Amino acid sequence: MFLRCFGWGRLVVFAAGLIGLSGGTLTRAADAPKPAVMYSAERPLVVGFVIFDGFELLDVFGPVEMLTMLRERSKVVMLAEKAGPITGSKGVVVMADRALSDAGDIDVLIVPGGMGTRREVNNEALLATLRDLGAKTPMVGSVCTGSALLAKAGMLDGVQATTNKRAYAWATSQGPQVVWVPRARWIEDGKYITSSGVSAGMDMTLGLIAKLFDVETARACAQGAEYVWAEDATVDPFAAVNGL
Repeated sequence: MFLRCFGWGRLVVFAAGLIGLSGGTLTRAADAPKPAVMYSAERPLVVGFVIFDGFELLDVFGPVEMLTMLRERSKVVMLAEKAGPITGSKGVVVMADRALSDAGDIDVLIVPGGMGTRREVNNEALLATLRDLGAKTPMVGSVCTGSALLAKAGMLDGVQATTNKRAYAWATSQGPQVVWVPRARWIEDGKYITSSGVSAGMDMTLGLIAKLFDVETARACAQGAEYVWAEDATVDPFAAVNGL
């Protein structure tokens, strides 16, 4: 399980190569302890994405692009209330591989945002399934307003989290017991990792890769995608733009 493998505390990624923050002490990537689970072709990192009608495409496929740069060391699974076609934003249809209730063993569960979250926060069946699956999943994350679903399900109570800054007021209203952080590109607290809006999901995912593998691997994934990784999770230009 993740919590047994990683005792690093809250993750903050710095451009200077500092990737851990535990008890006020910064840990450099080169000095960080190796994870007990070494993901490989024989034991790939399994990441399940929750999709629903109206999910934001980049919230899912930005992170997927980074994860698949790991090649055989990672496996991506699309999950929905029912297996089959799901219509995302802009009318793009994506196939869900499995039902959430039949997700199997996954290492990380990620919930995207999108306009569909406005509907799904009232979907009690989905929220209950997320709670059940999240309870047994080593790490749970969200991109954009996906944090609203986790918050409404009660999964983020007492947890530091962030969300899309343009939808900040609505998203944060879904979880009054969440410790919302208005200025963060992404933030990790315990087994939960949440990001700001849309493209921030790629930065969060690279931070996750840095933690589960190493920072050099994360940088190689970013370079492979010709993506400029915002390594400092505390720098959030869109918070200021949106008055936060």
